[in-house]
Amino acid sequence: MARKYSKKASADVERAMKKRKAGTLKSGRSGRKVKSRKQAIAIGLSEARREGAKVPKKAASRSSSKKSAAKTRKSAKKSAKKRASKRS
Repeated sequence: MARKYSKKASADVERAMKKRKAGTLKSGRSGRKVKSRKQAIAIGLSEARREGAKVPKKAASRSSSKKSAAKTRKSAKKSAKKRASKRS
């Protein structure tokens, strides 16, 4: 089975984790300190991705998929109401 992440990617994640433990890892434009382990991993992977390392594509965020599902449900209800009002 092929490796999912390259060695370079895992090295970048490791570096980000060490920076987080030291309290020097900062996020994005805001420049706030990163406290979350998951966020540190995400930063390491995105840096590796930027440098061209073998890293799988980002997964679609859950919140956006929930929003789109809610929109489709809402539009389905609207169309059902329109059909019902036309019939009567």
